[in-house]
Amino acid sequence: MSEKKPFEIARETLKQITSRKLVPTPLNYQTIYNEIAGIPQIQPFPADTLREIAKALPAKTPGQQKQRGLLEYAIDRMNWEGVKTALVAYGGFAPSGSSDSAGLQVSSMSTDKGQGASAAITADFLLQIGRMIEYAQPAMGSDDARFEEQTRDLLRVLKQPGTDVATAKLMLVNYSHRLSFAAEDQAEIKASLLKLLHMVFENIGELSLEEQWLKGQMDALMAAAQPPLSLRRLDDVERRLKDVIFKQKDAKGRAMEAHDEMRQMLATFIERLSEITQSTGSYQERLVENARQIEQAKTIAEIAPVLKEVVGSTRSMAEQSRLAGEQLQAMQERAIETEQELAKLHKELDRVSTLARHDPLTGALNRKGMDEALAKEVSNVHRKDVPLSVALLDIDNFKKLNDSEGHATGDDALAHLASVARECMRPQDTLARYGGEEFVILLPDTPLEQGVEAMTRLQRELTKRFFLAGTQKILITFSAGVAQLAANESGADAIKRADQAMYLAKRAGKNRVLAA
Repeated sequence: MSEKKPFEIARETLKQITSRKLVPTPLNYQTIYNEIAGIPQIQPFPADTLREIAKALPAKTPGQQKQRGLLEYAIDRMNWEGVKTALVAYGGFAPSGSSDSAGLQVSSMSTDKGQGASAAITADFLLQIGRMIEYAQPAMGSDDARFEEQTRDLLRVLKQPGTDVATAKLMLVNYSHRLSFAAEDQAEIKASLLKLLHMVFENIGELSLEEQWLKGQMDALMAAAQPPLSLRRLDDVERRLKDVIFKQKDAKGRAMEAHDEMRQMLATFIERLSEITQSTGSYQERLVENARQIEQAKTIAEIAPVLKEVVGSTRSMAEQSRLAGEQLQAMQERAIETEQELAKLHKELDRVSTLARHDPLTGALNRKGMDEALAKEVSNVHRKDVPLSVALLDIDNFKKLNDSEGHATGDDALAHLASVARECMRPQDTLARYGGEEFVILLPDTPLEQGVEAMTRLQRELTKRFFLAGTQKILITFSAGVAQLAANESGADAIKRADQAMYLAKRAGKNRVLAA
């Protein structure tokens, strides 16, 4: 039959439909045609029926909603494999208390080809998968009881000797879908917590506009809470803030003592001023009385005692004035000393607050400090119409150095690069640690070609200045990209272009500088 030509098969098909007295529908024609041509009969795709089934499926959980959407998508494209995958995964998102037996029964649908491939999967391989799931489980949280139960069931199956591979494969498929939703939930929780932290930091900063030292801490925390997060980065910020907080607490305590002393001196001044006023009033009253007595005196003998009293009152008043003057002079001198001490304390608070804008390991600006410096330089470009080049450096093979020599040596290498870079930079240039082993150098009043030359000079200087790891000499190299700020371009966009050029430098063999 298969040797007949298509037009002969079509003619024979029409004859068969007539002889069998069948209705000449497209389905009957296709069936007879395939039969004559020897083509396997493929049942038509029951799209309408499958859509009715999809509509009847419950969608009580996000996982069920997602899988029902995937099922409808597969039905629209008449994709049996997609339908199968969506239905199999749907069972993994059943509410707590439902049975997974339906999902396990599907394992019998595995083809011979699949069974042959799964035979190569060893028990040790399944055990390794189980360990990987155990290691990742803490990151998924413990809020979803159903997910935890599914994790325990899967781990139990993977660790059992002689586990049926088809069953394990099906459970892994179901688990992977559930895992994707758990990971999405954790990512959303992390993003929401960071958003809440930012709101808290911003509000504290707004409420403390006059406390610049506190605002510095808030800026550092804001910078630390920016993704991507790393434990080392958070630990560095924590240690630095602890030191800043301790110094600020001590400085603010001394400032409060100075303020209290100023208040006490002011109270004493007011008290002395009141005493002087009272003494002056009494003295005037005595003088008036003495003047009246003199007017009424008829002999010199009567005037003598009055004059003696006037002299005594005057001396007493003069002595009180002298003592009050000395006390006021002492308070004035102390007030000047206190004012100087307060000014010194404010400078100290401002100094320690600036630490929140620097990387404690390398002494370079951190991301927050870099953003402020970059905004200033971009504003200067727009105001004076001068060029600004931005270089992004990344240490070559840094991970290998960390793995072979340890993180402490890696930290020393970062500090070494920063030290050499500062020696090669001009006073107006700015060095910032962009993250990990990446640094950004801002080169004001520098066109692109000169920016590339400056980074090349830094590379040459590093070849002369070997980094010592104990007694071992290690050559530190870096790849860099340099971009010149374009008209109407933001500083962040210029850094992105420099980053792309740096990536190309890495691809081109490392230890080189490319212009963006």
